[in-house]
Amino acid sequence: MPRLLLFVIVFIEGFCSLGAEVIALRQIIPHMGSSIVVTAPTIGFFLLALALGYHAGAKIDDEYLDVVARNFLLAALLIGVGLAGVSVDLIFVAIHPPEIAYLVLIAGVLCPIAWLLGQTVPILTNLLEHDRVGEASGQALYYSTLGSFLGSLSLSLLVMQWLGVSAAVALCALLLVVGFVLLRGRGWTTAAASLTVVTLAVVANAWLRPEIETAYASYLVVPAKYDGAINGQAFKNNNSFASLIDESEPPHYARYIRHVRSLLLDDLGFRDRRILVLGAGGFTLSHREPRNHYTYVDIDPAVRGIAEEHFLHAAARGDFIADDARRFVIRTDERFAAMLVDVYGAHSSIPGHLVTREFWQATRRVLEPDGLLIANLILDSALATPYSRNLLATIESIYGRCAVEVLQKKQVLANVVVTCRNGGPAEPARLFIDERNTADFDLARSR
Repeated sequence: MPRLLLFVIVFIEGFCSLGAEVIALRQIIPHMGSSIVVTAPTIGFFLLALALGYHAGAKIDDEYLDVVARNFLLAALLIGVGLAGVSVDLIFVAIHPPEIAYLVLIAGVLCPIAWLLGQTVPILTNLLEHDRVGEASGQALYYSTLGSFLGSLSLSLLVMQWLGVSAAVALCALLLVVGFVLLRGRGWTTAAASLTVVTLAVVANAWLRPEIETAYASYLVVPAKYDGAINGQAFKNNNSFASLIDESEPPHYARYIRHVRSLLLDDLGFRDRRILVLGAGGFTLSHREPRNHYTYVDIDPAVRGIAEEHFLHAAARGDFIADDARRFVIRTDERFAAMLVDVYGAHSSIPGHLVTREFWQATRRVLEPDGLLIANLILDSALATPYSRNLLATIESIYGRCAVEVLQKKQVLANVVVTCRNGGPAEPARLFIDERNTADFDLARSR
């Protein structure tokens, strides 16, 4: 086997193995979020399967090219079909709870891909003729790791950004099919097997999933029925309802949007004020609202164009900045009268770096001295879970006492709107007790 061809095969293995990991991490976000407790086990399981693949490949002692060719074809099928968005969605729809579906996806799709491709380097180093074993394995690992490096960068920064996740899935499957053909050579069997896998990958990624995909999220506009709506439409972000709009005059929006609009426009009488919105959604907060100036910040550069074309069917009102919410509030020099924090990577899943005390502290610097923080949180309606209690306590550790309004009290999960005033740090609270009751004194100080 020509040395150059062998290194091409090893390069494809590295490119597609890490590519499969990057794709899997992206496909899991709509269902499990992107927290460290999801990404770290995913990477760990992938590396374990890769190590087991190295061990299995070291035991192969004949038919080297046939084994690698078979592994490439099976891995192409698993990536092209198993990691396609429609397949991942079906797994999470069919299996509950989502933690079990996650394990099925990892154990049934991602780990077998890593195990199959991990065998490539130890098998093919048997075909390299060198004076030293270390030289042969070192060169093979160099091209494999180079492929992994280029695969992670090109798929995440180029292919997913410009063509979408489905294109990244199809590219990895196609490269593995090319490797299979290079290993097997021409023949009817090779052509039939390759064509079958390519066809399945194209069908799974191009025809069966209606979502609009970007590197950050999957978007879909679907009909929705809700109180007072006429031909209601829902803008879904990562399988979660992000915004609602209908053809009524004036339109009916999601309940929390109506609540926030009423607070700003009616209760506070905002006019000609600057309002910051972290998390664009469907841009409905400023829809047909010319009285104030809105600035939206969202990590996905494509979300505005998608919302305008498929959801609003009109230009979104306000400015748009593609940036991470935390990075924006840390770096910007702008100041706003109010800020709505409405950031979700998936249903009820706020990115972990946007719930910490440090993030809420950073939000104060972009507010005017008496500015208003409004946070839309999806929590249990009883506010009894550790997550609810700790998140609310974290916010109030920075802003002091805030107004907390549960909008859907009969539901298990509800929109909880937290409203806080910017200002100086609040003094620690003290309890009124019979032995030392300072209620009258505190009441006098509060007038």
